[in-house]
Amino acid sequence: MPKMKTHKGAKKRVKITASGKVVAMKTGKRHLNWHKSGKEVRQKGRKFTLAKPEAERIKLLLPYE
Repeated sequence: MPKMKTHKGAKKRVKITASGKVVAMKTGKRHLNWHKSGKEVRQKGRKFTLAKPEAERIKLLLPYE
């Protein structure tokens, strides 16, 4: 059976921790932030843990991570 390929887009966007959690950056902070509160912009700068169903799908895209 051939090797599975890593999904390069997913690899650039998420990280799988040593405990197996999938961590990504929040979205919506690139532009058009002038009308958002400082609190909202600050919170979008953080990483967050993906929910279990999403994490399982991402792990299929990253077989060797």
